[in-house]
Amino acid sequence: MLAPPIALSESAHALLQLPLLDVWRASELAVSRATTCSTGHPALDAELPNKGWPRSTLVEILLRQAGIGEMQLLKPALVTLSQNLRIALVQPPYIPQAMACQTWGIDTSRLLWIRAKSTGDALWTTEQILKNGSCGAVILWQSNVRTESLRRLNLAAQTTDTWFWLMRPMASACDSSPAPLRLGLRPDFGGVSVEIIKRRGPRSDAPLFVPLADMPAGRHPLDKENATVVEDIPATVTARDSASLLA
Repeated sequence: MLAPPIALSESAHALLQLPLLDVWRASELAVSRATTCSTGHPALDAELPNKGWPRSTLVEILLRQAGIGEMQLLKPALVTLSQNLRIALVQPPYIPQAMACQTWGIDTSRLLWIRAKSTGDALWTTEQILKNGSCGAVILWQSNVRTESLRRLNLAAQTTDTWFWLMRPMASACDSSPAPLRLGLRPDFGGVSVEIIKRRGPRSDAPLFVPLADMPAGRHPLDKENATVVEDIPATVTARDSASLLA
């Protein structure tokens, strides 16, 4: 015998109408108690869970090629973190320029440049830095990283209060990764085009343009974009004028 339906009181019905703050829906950006650091780019912050770079986790930045603006993208966060924390650069493709870092406002006394002899040494060094918490941020450049190594790095990042970015080629976008946040970068006029490959939230279909003011390809004001037009005097006129002066 079926029991009659239970009638809900007005107070119970009102509770059901309240939003469930602790329930995450896949159609919404995840909101948690995790600590984040603003990217310094409002348009990008609006597309990331908790409005910034997450701490204590692996963040992958996939590049079309090195040197297209990835450090410019991280510059606001690095400037903020370097005020009180050390930043480790592991296996960067180019030698870090101290003068450029000082111009950006990064405290170079807290900047560490680590160049390992092999991929294995670079991965081991990064894992140890993450485990002991000696740096507030770590940036690692690697071309070929196995999934097992990615898991180890992600687990090591979860045990400490460190921001961790991994720079990899764009071809790695098809590979599986434990990183909760994966961004793809492509060069664009006056900035970079950011494709959100993976995040805790709805899928992002369209790439996001992030302007970078210090990029060499940045657009100049219209009145300074073209050189001043200089009209050359025809040779015949110059010769005639010279002859009249000698006469």
